[in-house]
Amino acid sequence: MNRQDEVWLITLIGIALVALVFIYVISRSGASPGADARQLQTRAYAIRRWWFVALLVLGVGVTYASLRPFPVPDQQTQLAGAQVVDVVGHQWFWQLSSYRLTAGTPVEFHVTSADVNHGFAIYGPDDRIVAQTQAMPGFTNRLVYTFTKPGLYRVLCLEYCGLAHHGMANQFEVVAATGDKP
Repeated sequence: MNRQDEVWLITLIGIALVALVFIYVISRSGASPGADARQLQTRAYAIRRWWFVALLVLGVGVTYASLRPFPVPDQQTQLAGAQVVDVVGHQWFWQLSSYRLTAGTPVEFHVTSADVNHGFAIYGPDDRIVAQTQAMPGFTNRLVYTFTKPGLYRVLCLEYCGLAHHGMANQFEVVAATGDKP
């Protein structure tokens, strides 16, 4: 089970608990018509405070669990031993500094744009997106990804950048590391 599925499950459990409390309150609303109103109000305030604290703790916990493994690398330091590929988006083509990469070694893409915003997306040999970031003029985004499968990877633009946006594509090859068996 991946992190997203765990967070989704925790959220569903939280929603179910809140629903159960509502069902309990509704079912008990007509149970004791002669009860003292002050006592009921005191109990209601206590339950409300408890649920507020419980939901606050749950919210902080879910936020921490989902943001702790934040996938953005440190933007100030370069990775040791990473392959570096400089990428510049132009209307309407991608310029890459390297078109042959090695599988199993982290690749650090330095992505920028020469003109307008572009969406830099890498699609695997099975045509599924494997990584993406923004290409913006005047700013360089760093995208770190380790390719596990050799093959031909396509680069497409995910943000409409003008009339020839649909043709903004390039490709590069990922080869098996020396000594790896195909």
